[in-house]
Amino acid sequence: MAAWNVLLRDHHPGYISWEEFEANQQLISENTHMQRRTDRKSARGGRALLTGLVRCARCGRVMRVFYGSSFARPYRYHCRGDDNHVGGWLCIGIGGLRIDKAVAVQIVEAVSGHAVEAAIKAAEQAAKADDDVRQALSHELEGAHYEASLESRRYEAVDPTKRLVARELEARWNAALERVAQLEERLKKHDAATAQRPKVDRAALMTLAHDLPSVWNAPGADIRTKQRITHILIREVLIDLDDATNEAVVTIHWSGGRHTELRVARVRTGRYPADRRPNPVEVIRKIGGHWPDYQVAVTMNRMRCKPADGKAWTTVRVRELRERLGIAPFDPASKTEEMITVDKAALRLGICVGSIYKLIRQGVLPATQLVPSAPWEIPVAALDTEAVKTGVQVIIDRRPRNHRVLQDVKTLALPGI
Repeated sequence: MAAWNVLLRDHHPGYISWEEFEANQQLISENTHMQRRTDRKSARGGRALLTGLVRCARCGRVMRVFYGSSFARPYRYHCRGDDNHVGGWLCIGIGGLRIDKAVAVQIVEAVSGHAVEAAIKAAEQAAKADDDVRQALSHELEGAHYEASLESRRYEAVDPTKRLVARELEARWNAALERVAQLEERLKKHDAATAQRPKVDRAALMTLAHDLPSVWNAPGADIRTKQRITHILIREVLIDLDDATNEAVVTIHWSGGRHTELRVARVRTGRYPADRRPNPVEVIRKIGGHWPDYQVAVTMNRMRCKPADGKAWTTVRVRELRERLGIAPFDPASKTEEMITVDKAALRLGICVGSIYKLIRQGVLPATQLVPSAPWEIPVAALDTEAVKTGVQVIIDRRPRNHRVLQDVKTLALPGI
């Protein structure tokens, strides 16, 4: 089949094989991002490993990647569902770090000694295909030599007085010689291209298979290279959520046709279990009036404390429920002790919000919450303690040397501009 494709391509410059046609159709399908129910998408960079491969197991739509506002914040895979979900809950949403790590482990295991053996076998098959092409060219060249010798004998046997016949036979002889020269040139080029191909080093490939985990997990590994490897090995990844066990069910469809099912534990922090979610009225009675209505709405949405209609909480809905319960609105002057939020504490200390949460988890910075998932309240006086100053200094010492230079960069460098 390979030799037949080569011969057809030489005689018809616009000819492409069926395999090339399918590859082109696959490439076009992978780049159709504007369609919802199309095939997998192509890898376009970003920190997510499974960009363009993740599909929702509930509705079958391709899941999108949503990145945080900063590099330190993790990315998430979201399925927005159909257009009826506008203003409501997402179909499926889950953090991408744990999913990518679990899939990466499976990829490293797949590219093992057996996979290298398959690669060596594929190289041997490619070499065999090259031999078949050379054999076909050799047979065609042998036939061209026979035609040239036959035309030569015909020209020599013609009567010289018959000029028209001799001229026609001479033209045929020249055409046969030109075809011989073309086939010899093609055969020469084929041999040169085959000689330039790198030889398969079995020992080197086996060594690479054993060193792949360290290369994959290296700090400076290129994410685009990882994405290309992932797209070669994996057809698509289906994600579903098991609320009973609080796990993500990940099904990997490999390119070879096999399937692998993984169960990845989900993060439990900041969420109430489904059977112990508080009543919205109880939450409003606890935090209503202590914070602005928009922060109360954010807190109730984080707690998955749904209203009766199952939609999301908004500032208007929180205000209406608070007024029905007779709870006064938020008054900043009513606080006896000066308290600030996490964002304001980060500005005063000169560190990021993630570092503030780290100090709170370590017990260095005192902070309180009225209910889980509510905004943290930090006393202003605690910012001047020696323990907090020491913790902040440790965080500052870990910054890179060019931290100030990176902070001063105001322009966004775009490739090609």
